[in-house]
This record gives sequence, C-alpha cells and structure tokens, in this order.
Amino acid sequence: MTSFAPDSIVLNRKLPLWYQVSQSLRASILGRSQEDPLRLPTEEQLAGHYGVSVLTMRQALKELEDEGLITRHRRRGTFIEPSAQRGAPVRLLGSVDAIVAQQSGMTTELLGHGKAPVSAELAEYFPELDEVATYHRLRSDEKTGEPTNHARNYVRPELAERIDLEDLARWPMTKVLRDVVGMRIGRITDTVEARLADPETARLLEVPLLSPILHYTGVARDESGQVLDVAVIQYRGDRFSFTVTLDA
Repeated sequence: MTSFAPDSIVLNRKLPLWYQVSQSLRASILGRSQEDPLRLPTEEQLAGHYGVSVLTMRQALKELEDEGLITRHRRRGTFIEPSAQRGAPVRLLGSVDAIVAQQSGMTTELLGHGKAPVSAELAEYFPELDEVATYHRLRSDEKTGEPTNHARNYVRPELAERIDLEDLARWPMTKVLRDVVGMRIGRITDTVEARLADPETARLLEVPLLSPILHYTGVARDESGQVLDVAVIQYRGDRFSFTVTLDA
C-alpha cells in the first residue's frame, strides 16, 4: 500500500521546528484527496523528509494526535483519522507578552468573583474538579471610557487563593498567574469565532442586541498540560478585528 506523502516546506529557524512540521502535516492531512492512503510514513521517514530529528517529529505528531487528526498504534503505525476534514481550528504561535500588550490602554472593572460548579462546557478542561473560581471583568478604553470587552475567567480553586483582586484590575489573568502567582505557563490555545450579542453582552458593551461580536476562548496550561485558566471574552465587533501575520 502506498503511504501518505506530505508536502515539503522550508523551515524557519525563528520558530520551533516541531510547530512548523505539525502545521505542514496538518495542512497536508486536511487537504488530502479521498484517494490518498490513511497510513503515514514512519517517524524516521517523516523526520528525514522534513530534515528534523526523530524527537522533533514525535512532538509534531503528538500535537496532531491531541487535535484528533491522527491515531498512533504501536507496531502498526500512524494513521489519519478518516473523519479529519477541513474546517478544524487554525492554531497560531504567540507569546504571553503579546497577550498582555494587546490589553494595554484599557481600564478594568471587576464586576464579580466567587465560586461556581464546573459546567458542561468547562468539564473537558477541569474533569477532576467539582467547582472553579470565577472572575468577571469589564474593560473600557482608557481615553473614551467606552466599553470594549467583558471577560470571564475560570481558574483552579487552589490558584485563586493566591490571586489579589487589585492585580486583576491592572493586568490580564495570564500575567497574574505567571508573574504574581508564579505558575510556569507552557501553552495557551486561543479560539476566536463570530457570534451575536446576547442581552447581557449587549448591555455591558453598549451595543444593539444581536449585533456582531468576537467570541474568544483562551485555555492556559502549565508545562505538564494541566489547565490553569479558561478565559471567555466577548469583544465588540466594531472595535476589534482578528489579524494574523505570518513570517514567510
């Protein structure tokens, strides 16, 4: 049986090699034809194809496995999931400092905080917890006072004991967890989608009901992969856009 043939790429040494390889493979998988075989070449073959080490290749494959695009079987090999289709979320590489800088020039009002049961939407992130700490904040433009977004953060209870509310009025939760609480953040996964403003969002952001907004979900994990914080933010659609810059 003929094995799957991924596209070739020129690697950029400014970005992690595993990330570039995983994104290239991901594009090849989602862009394959129905006639292409489901079995991938071996780790060694793929590493040779991309000119990287086997360890780097394994890290790239683990990324695709975590996303559900491939399955790996000992002695049998690595296979593309037949259900893998176009339309899976695009993953972008950034930094915590970029997230912090994005929220500069804003004032923050703490609308509420406390504890809440783990909802069905949060269960996949906190499977072992019954409740999480919650923080609800409204951000406004520093110059005009116009509301720009409102955010809800869902944080592990043991971390909440070390969070100062005054810090949340100055900084994003990500910076508080990293620089104040002292957590080592390994990865943040961002998802952005278009939605319509519900009654609460319309009231807080001072926009018409059902007007377009950007719905953002950010999942922060430590270096072991454990979820520390889930941020759900509603941005005004007339004040924000989603821009991606790629280094070619």
